[in-house]
Amino acid sequence: MTKPQSLKWEKERWKRETLDKALSRSRERKDTFVTDAGLPLERIYSPIDVEDLDYIRDLGFPGKYPYTRGVYATMYRGRLWTMRQYAGYGTAEQTNQRFRYLLEQGQTGLSIAFDFPTQIGLDCDQPLAMGEVGKVGVSVGSLKEMETLFEQIPLHEITTSMTINAPAAVLLAMYIAIAQKQGIVQSVLGGTTQNDILKEYVARGMYIYPPKPSMKLVTDIFEYCSKHMPRWNIISISGYHMREAGATAVQEVAFTLANGIAYVQAAIQRGLDLDAFARRLSFFFACHNNLLEEIAKFRAARRLWARIMKEKFGAKKASSWQMRFHTQTSGVALTAQQPHSNIVRVTIQALAAALGGTQSLHTNSFDEAYALPSQEAVTIALRTQQIIAHESGVIDTVDPLAGSYCIEALTRQVEEEAMHYIEKIDSQGGAVSAIEKGYMQREITESAYRYQKEVESGERIVVGVNSFRSKEAAIKHLRVDPNVERKVVDQMKQLRRNRDNVRVEKALDRVYKMAMDGEENLVPPILSAVKEYATIGEICGRLQQVYGEHNPLTVF
Repeated sequence: MTKPQSLKWEKERWKRETLDKALSRSRERKDTFVTDAGLPLERIYSPIDVEDLDYIRDLGFPGKYPYTRGVYATMYRGRLWTMRQYAGYGTAEQTNQRFRYLLEQGQTGLSIAFDFPTQIGLDCDQPLAMGEVGKVGVSVGSLKEMETLFEQIPLHEITTSMTINAPAAVLLAMYIAIAQKQGIVQSVLGGTTQNDILKEYVARGMYIYPPKPSMKLVTDIFEYCSKHMPRWNIISISGYHMREAGATAVQEVAFTLANGIAYVQAAIQRGLDLDAFARRLSFFFACHNNLLEEIAKFRAARRLWARIMKEKFGAKKASSWQMRFHTQTSGVALTAQQPHSNIVRVTIQALAAALGGTQSLHTNSFDEAYALPSQEAVTIALRTQQIIAHESGVIDTVDPLAGSYCIEALTRQVEEEAMHYIEKIDSQGGAVSAIEKGYMQREITESAYRYQKEVESGERIVVGVNSFRSKEAAIKHLRVDPNVERKVVDQMKQLRRNRDNVRVEKALDRVYKMAMDGEENLVPPILSAVKEYATIGEICGRLQQVYGEHNPLTVF
């Protein structure tokens, strides 16, 4: 076995005798090479770069702390990741048809995209909703639409992820109610409410109330599900949207985990048992084009979270240390120019997610730079996952890139740089305080600005955009019928005429009174209101009377 000192000597000799001659004949493409996050990349990696790596301390075995190599012992040899395509548009009827099509094509879980009005707690007939109903997701204003959405879909046989945050308690209540109508008890339901309000203040903007009452609603869901829904993931702590807004891979890990720390602290302050709820925390990451950095990012995030939960919070159970996460390929990496090239981008990103050990994956469709995905495009996106899973062979051994000098060095770099960010956030009083001060927002804005400058200067090549340009025939893409809004509004008016409005008002008054009290868990009264067919706008409107609106800090 070559000793480290001898290897260093041999490397110096290689530089003199081989490398220098090669460089004298032909220069490298750049003076310096870095990842998308700006981490330096060495020309070659060797045992010298990981000589302080301790296998048991830093990698361990799959299914064992610190979970660098995966949260399960057999990973995909035992069970594939959940293929969960994000879907939803127009009416509940249209989305139900898309759901059933995807399940027929081999999708193994559902993921609901809601339209903007639903995401910010507006009814379809409110003035601010005009022009947005059913456009970027499905319109769900009441239990009636939720019933249609899941018609002929047995909820005890699938898991459902709902990308909903500020009104998460309302949509969760609707899901519970339709399950009960199907004769299914809530304790067997599996799925996830995103329920991550902090990233809305940082990068996405789909908030309603100020941070403090919003955090109260988040922990209400934690508490309710811990007691009544043991298979439900109580939150999906989301780095995806921050990454899409311009965060680097390092910032994505750091800011996501900092928000995760804030949620854990809030739940502990509520009096919840850490080891009772920690195993139902889930995470959500983006996956971009830089294959090596993305693989290292996932491994670093898993190891860092395990250490935070064990060492910072003192969680006792191994399940509390495990980071389980969903991945979505990058939307902002898709280009309107040469859209079929996006199939290649998505394939690279999906491969990185699989090699990084994701538990669930959504692959974007090649036409999403234009519109919501067409049926043809979403089928190709799903087939991409299926080909990687069943034909590539890369998942037939656990964590196949472990031990790569490059991957292990990058994993450590991402972890160390992310930890520096987390320490900065801690010094500002934690994630909520850092968000209120605009710290995360400024960091992401600056990162996005640097990236765009690189693209515009040609320093960063984006195929089809600033290099290798060519004309390509226009593609057919999905168009939401403009009559959808009128149809949905008419259905809402009919609902209000046909329901028992006296019972609705009593249920809404109870939501208001319990919110005013400030101590009660609001999921039960919201569930009662939902069952009376109170609308999302009515319920969120009553809460807004108590909590007010969030006025964001402007960051330049």
